[in-house]
Amino acid sequence: MSAKENVWYMDQRSKEALKIRYIKLHFTVMILEDTILPREKVSALRGGMGEMLLRANCVRDRDCKRCDLESECIVRRTMYSRYEIIPHFVKTDDSIGYILECEDQRKSFCAGDLLEFDMILFGRTLVYFNQYMQAFFALGREGIGKEHSRFEVVSVTNTKRERLFSEGMIYMEDYKIQTIGDYVEYRMGQIRKKGCRNRLVFRTPLTLKYQGGFQETFHMGAIWNAIRRRIYMLECYEGILRDIYTISECSEDGPIPDIVRQDHTCVNVKRYSSTQGRRMWLAGIKGYVELDMIPEAMLPILLAGELTHIGKNTSFGFGRYKVV
Repeated sequence: MSAKENVWYMDQRSKEALKIRYIKLHFTVMILEDTILPREKVSALRGGMGEMLLRANCVRDRDCKRCDLESECIVRRTMYSRYEIIPHFVKTDDSIGYILECEDQRKSFCAGDLLEFDMILFGRTLVYFNQYMQAFFALGREGIGKEHSRFEVVSVTNTKRERLFSEGMIYMEDYKIQTIGDYVEYRMGQIRKKGCRNRLVFRTPLTLKYQGGFQETFHMGAIWNAIRRRIYMLECYEGILRDIYTISECSEDGPIPDIVRQDHTCVNVKRYSSTQGRRMWLAGIKGYVELDMIPEAMLPILLAGELTHIGKNTSFGFGRYKVV
């Protein structure tokens, strides 16, 4: 594929990717007692949310493999929602329908302190807003982390800071579903106004397997491939029929810019898996890459990747970056 043909392909693909539906929910919770929370909070939030969903909905003693109601299970549909079109490379359950984000790394909290985190819902998980809300209400009463730190949900807003929940009331009129195209259009306006777009800053660890091994430094071919892979997965989740994704389409002979400078740090995040009954470590790299000027045809896809996250462990908030 020539560089010219490759640019055209990316431009056409970006138009299709813009159809993916999502909503970003901003949670504000108040800590109810002096306590210590994990530095990396997404794992605790995700694990606690899943536990609350199981307690409220499971009718078969959590024996998922032998459950005759598995196809109708609310926990399955919220935590591990199935694809409309199954990508050929997906072998296990992926939490493709949602992402949790929390970059507050404070550990010590006093009673009355506020903690904020975000949840992004994609595709069919959009209809389960109330299930997620009930799970976080219940988790607040149960508590998270080793100290079972209790909290109260104060408010939930959308990206325009319009209230979805406040003072015990839910306001569904402000539950405004957007598309990735809306996000890209907004970000394109920001980028063009500032006139700067040659650096990717990874705000959370990136876990990326490429050419047979996990990356310990940033590699732009691997990053670009991961962005396209993630978008393709969401297209399949939404049932958007596309030509089959193959690694060979991610050629570095085309417009993929070179990395002219990078800074990276290896990061390990500890989490407890209730499914496997053991502690686990999630590894990745954080930092930034500075590029040659990004071609115009690539920019929409790069901006879409900001929202979708990339690589492994995205449901734990991994793989979040921003074009700056």
